[in-house]
Amino acid sequence: MQETLALAGSGAIATGLAAAAARHGEVVLWARSDASVARARAAVDKLTSRMEGVDGANVRIVTDLQELSGASVIVEAISEDLGAKASLLAELGQLAGPNTLLCSTTSSLSVSVLASASNIPERFVGLHVFNPVPRMDLVELAYSDEATPETHARARELCVALGKTPVEVPDSAGFVVNRLLFPYLFSAVDLMETSGLKPEAIDTCMKLGAGHPMGPLALLDFVGLDVSSAIGEAIGAKVPHRIHDLVAVGALGKKSGKGFYTYD
Repeated sequence: MQETLALAGSGAIATGLAAAAARHGEVVLWARSDASVARARAAVDKLTSRMEGVDGANVRIVTDLQELSGASVIVEAISEDLGAKASLLAELGQLAGPNTLLCSTTSSLSVSVLASASNIPERFVGLHVFNPVPRMDLVELAYSDEATPETHARARELCVALGKTPVEVPDSAGFVVNRLLFPYLFSAVDLMETSGLKPEAIDTCMKLGAGHPMGPLALLDFVGLDVSSAIGEAIGAKVPHRIHDLVAVGALGKKSGKGFYTYD
């Protein structure tokens, strides 16, 4: 891979992308705190242990944001919050080199707004990867109007080098997948509430009857109910009250141990 990759973030998307890129050499991953470093190290090592020929030691985890400055591609991969992303992207835009691509893994926010916050919109890419990153092939690529043809080409080439399939999509809320997916997921919650069906029943129907690898309620738990709610609001979909109620009591899905299902 010709590009060198650095990641700002330590959650599932950041660590998954770091593991996928570790096959090609060193990756630098920034985490905010020592506790986040420990969690990210454990996540990366777990992922790479399942990947043939990938050394988790290729992922170097740091707490100094300046250590990302030497990469040719810097990817912001923090929580789906416009203010937090815009603030971090402004910092990353300042430390990026004159030819560095700056990307965001946003799944629902305006790429044009984020690109403007970075102050380098001509080299900015919306790089929407899917979780679990090492296994999911698709990357949705979105750009602001200022993005250059070279930026488009380098983003596509990066995806191919990582073994992904890039699809360029419009800069609209939710892009393609989430714009179509989340109304369906929310309708499953509404059906559960009105029918009295258990989550297992609805998920089994959609897995066996529609060939889906994961049922809609399990998928909401996997994504995170807080993240799902934020995506729903961004695309203008009606978020079910049940999701708001669960989020309010800290039942965020698999990551918190409880959502529509209970996890060990």
